[in-house]
Amino acid sequence: MQLDRIEVVTLFVDDIDEAKAFYRKVFAPDVVYQDAVSSVLKFSGTMVNLLDAAQAAQLVEPSAVSSPGAGARVLLTIKVDDVDAVCTELRTLGVTLLNGPVDRPWGRRTAAFADPSGHVWEVAEELR
Repeated sequence: MQLDRIEVVTLFVDDIDEAKAFYRKVFAPDVVYQDAVSSVLKFSGTMVNLLDAAQAAQLVEPSAVSSPGAGARVLLTIKVDDVDAVCTELRTLGVTLLNGPVDRPWGRRTAAFADPSGHVWEVAEELR
């Protein structure tokens, strides 16, 4: 058994329309599938499924879906060539950074921001 290829990451979102607008604005991904409660977005090699949190319970039962505002529930990292340039563009799009850019002791320069449901995205550049 080889469990080494992530195909889809599903993010439970609090407002599907707000999430769709945010992801279109910030990432401009291709939309693979979309309906009233979800939107599957194509990133290079992986898909992100934005799913209305009200629809999520059946996917994780008997576990519970975390409540909004309970803290970070996920960190997704995108490798980039120039974190500072990406941060400038994010600010232009009206995105507020949570932290960074900052050089990390593990050899990366990173910055983080959150989508409207609190999912944290990080952009990371390899320091040479």
